[in-house]
Amino acid sequence: MVKIGNIALGEFPLLLAPMEDVSDPPFRAVCKMNGADLMYTEFISSEGLIRHARKSVQKLDIYDYERPIGIQFFGGEIDTMVECVDIIEEAQPDLIDINYGCPVKGVACRGAGAGILKDVPKMVTMTGEIVKRATLPVTVKTRLGWDDDSINIMEVAERLQDVGIAALSIHGRTRCQLYKGVARWEPIDEVKKNPRIRIPIFLNGDVTSPEKVKFIRENFDVDGVMIGRAAIGNPWFFNEVKHFLKTGMHLAPSCN
Repeated sequence: MVKIGNIALGEFPLLLAPMEDVSDPPFRAVCKMNGADLMYTEFISSEGLIRHARKSVQKLDIYDYERPIGIQFFGGEIDTMVECVDIIEEAQPDLIDINYGCPVKGVACRGAGAGILKDVPKMVTMTGEIVKRATLPVTVKTRLGWDDDSINIMEVAERLQDVGIAALSIHGRTRCQLYKGVARWEPIDEVKKNPRIRIPIFLNGDVTSPEKVKFIRENFDVDGVMIGRAAIGNPWFFNEVKHFLKTGMHLAPSCN
């Protein structure tokens, strides 16, 4: 049984990734009906929340039928991120997720998202302060590193666990790869195999077919997978995966 804090997710849960302009309430509702075990909102700007910007505040809308659900936010200023914890908890999600993985230039070049991978001490300090402020479990989504010369995910995982995060989702690319090339799953597996790591580790990146999920479950020690682009236009993907894992067969098209 995989658990984040006291949130039970079952065996090898399937997570819906937070995707900007995709993971809105209608899309999440359909994914939930079709087997998603844990979902996240679109990522929310901490600066937008502090300013009470309408677009940011609207993203806090969650519904009981979506549970368990996490609200994900991002930012580059520690004080602002910590202040946002109170705003997020007023929306009553089941957990809070910090985005340390967005590779978009406008985010990363401001030291937010994957940009903070260039400053691990700041990442650790920020995370620790957020954990102290929060009453809910805090999780993190990140990448392998900034580029191929600075893959530091093992250090990041250990240090974030040490300051209290409850789970870690890792995209198997660096920031500089963006979404190009092939996601590397082996470094994520190595993190999970590290005897120091006690928290759930979820694999993200190129999880695009039931066969791939079966391969991951059978060959890697990770606790589950986070599914992103494979669910766009195909929210029944979660049920397809679960059916394939159980039976070894694909769902007939008429079942979708």
